[in-house]
Amino acid sequence: MAIQSDPKSNDETLTMGTESSTPKGILRYRKTLIILAHLGCFCGALLLAFLFAFDMQLLRKWAIYQFPIILAIAVPVKLIIFARFKQYHGWWRYVGLGDLLNIAKASLVSTIILVTLWYCYGIYGKQFVPESAIHKLNQTMEQIQTDAQEALIRNEELRLGRKHENLKGLRDVIEVSRIRDLSKEAERLPINSSDRKELGARVAELRQVQRHIEGVLMLDLFTTVVFLSALRMLIRLYHEEFFSESHGTARRFLIVGAGNAGEALLREMLRRRDANYEVVGFVDDDPAKQGMSIHGITVLGNVEQLSQICKKNSIDEIAIAIPSATRKQLRHVVQVCQGTALRFSTVPSLTDIASGKFSVSQMRHVDINDLLGREVVHLDMQQLEKFLKDKVILVTGAGGSIGSEMCRQVCAFGPKLLLLVEQAENPLFFIEGELRKNFPDVQMKAVICDIAETARVNQVYEKYHPQVVVHAAAHKHVPLMEGNPGEAIKNNVVGTRNMADAADAFGTDDFVMISTDKAVNPTSIMGSSKRIAEMYIQDLNSTSKTHFMTVRFGNVLGSNGSVIPIFNKQIVDGGPVTVTHPEMTRYFMTIPEASQLVLQAATMGSGGEIFLLDMGEPVKIVDLARELITLSGFRPGEDIEIEFSGLRPGEKLFEELSIEGEDMIPTKHPKIAIWKTISKNRQTLRDSIEKIIDIAHTQDRSRIVATIKELVPEFTGQD
Repeated sequence: MAIQSDPKSNDETLTMGTESSTPKGILRYRKTLIILAHLGCFCGALLLAFLFAFDMQLLRKWAIYQFPIILAIAVPVKLIIFARFKQYHGWWRYVGLGDLLNIAKASLVSTIILVTLWYCYGIYGKQFVPESAIHKLNQTMEQIQTDAQEALIRNEELRLGRKHENLKGLRDVIEVSRIRDLSKEAERLPINSSDRKELGARVAELRQVQRHIEGVLMLDLFTTVVFLSALRMLIRLYHEEFFSESHGTARRFLIVGAGNAGEALLREMLRRRDANYEVVGFVDDDPAKQGMSIHGITVLGNVEQLSQICKKNSIDEIAIAIPSATRKQLRHVVQVCQGTALRFSTVPSLTDIASGKFSVSQMRHVDINDLLGREVVHLDMQQLEKFLKDKVILVTGAGGSIGSEMCRQVCAFGPKLLLLVEQAENPLFFIEGELRKNFPDVQMKAVICDIAETARVNQVYEKYHPQVVVHAAAHKHVPLMEGNPGEAIKNNVVGTRNMADAADAFGTDDFVMISTDKAVNPTSIMGSSKRIAEMYIQDLNSTSKTHFMTVRFGNVLGSNGSVIPIFNKQIVDGGPVTVTHPEMTRYFMTIPEASQLVLQAATMGSGGEIFLLDMGEPVKIVDLARELITLSGFRPGEDIEIEFSGLRPGEKLFEELSIEGEDMIPTKHPKIAIWKTISKNRQTLRDSIEKIIDIAHTQDRSRIVATIKELVPEFTGQD
């Protein structure tokens, strides 16, 4: 979205926008003009302060001499102080609260200095103003007064009277520096003498002048803040209200959430007119906010009315400005808007805003992870560090979705050596490059290895002696494995057996196999092959020093070949989006969450466990398709059709993966449970596995299925 952009391009946008709206001559002399503007504000602020101090009367006694004298002192002080606060830099069109606070700070410091100077003048001023100058001024005033009395015409008398009044204002300012001397002189005179009374009256008059000037300086603090703030706000108002670079091409925007985040987002969008967005209104479920206006933008209704509001106001895009919004709330907003061609954006989470990583204005488009992802996983970091730090870690399937994320998670804990084991060279090349860039201090080795080849697997173990093995390599595409059943057995069963046997032989401490929900009452070759692999390592654990563990979970968002990338491509191609069955449901989990929970489960295992991860609530695939179409800005069933293709070989409508029930043992982590299983006779198990492996190379599906059923009775696949 335009508000969140690359820093470099953002700078270019700002520069271009400024040049297009401001003449180049002004830009060249911008700092000079800013200083001149400040000078004008300083003069106006002091003048207004004098008017306030003298009841809005423009009097000669302060206007002719007192105002210019104070101004001559105040202007240099303010120019220097405001320069120290960097008030002659920056663009006023982007003024914010921080700029206004700096104006207030600079004004306060200036006022403190001026009041201090005036106070010091009252004490030490006589050292700078010679007595002769005061004597000469008094003589001049006496002469003017005499001439006025002797004037023959009225106009001459008035002129001399005004001149006398002007000089009286000057004399008052000068004689403020003599207040102490005059007070002492009066105290030396007899109490009832007329001279003492006259001097006392003069001292009182001078103290009144002193207090008036002090009041002027204090008032000047507020008038300066008002003048400069108003000037900056007028410049910003001009750019925001009377100048727009969108020229009628702005997208009409609706903000969901009229709270602090919504207000901050609106303020940013009003400031950034180059973002090409026109905010039309707010939507909020709080009844107290209905009909209210924020910065001139009205709260138009609640979330349930979103669809009608969008149609009525021709909305192009919706921003969900609720940092604390749950996935359920986000999903509800999208579902309410199904049938409208809208784009959706959201602000960062409260955690990201609080940490300083993002600001409210840094929006991004809502994606399916926001709707299906879950809350942050809380991990026992000390346990994980103890499990992984300074150890040789081997990850199979390192180029895959889960394997690559496992490598990222492991690198964060500082292993001694990370072995990236992968058969496909291109994915291995890319993940190694990424990890070396992001974790330069972690030692790692990329290993090309087919785990179905016993000799190569043993060679890797013998050379590196891994202490922890995360076995993520597997064939996982159900329909493909139905057509190539022997390959499922070869990779998922033989490969796992080779890795497990080598771990046992070479003294690996911990072996973690990643399994699938499709191993529960399997209906597919892939699911049953993973169940056989589970049975093998669980049996091996009973006689091995290695701790063998299995972790099961369902679909992960964004994994290679998962339904979401397929749907997205179909949407880009214009549809239709194909769903196998209207009632098909699946569990979904983010790849980082799944990887973190796998590692957490491994730290809790003592060997032989089959851990199950809490996958949350199942999601209907057809609902997922509708939400993806809506998030892409299309209308399900109108712009993009949804077609049902029928169940593919090996698929089932509902996956079974619950961490609750009589056969479940809870762990100390709320999202991890242990499945209680009944062990099988070792000889029977291994004989059956050998039989399946012998048949696998024939690719005879009927024979493979028949043999699987002997070992996995719950398997319901068809011949």
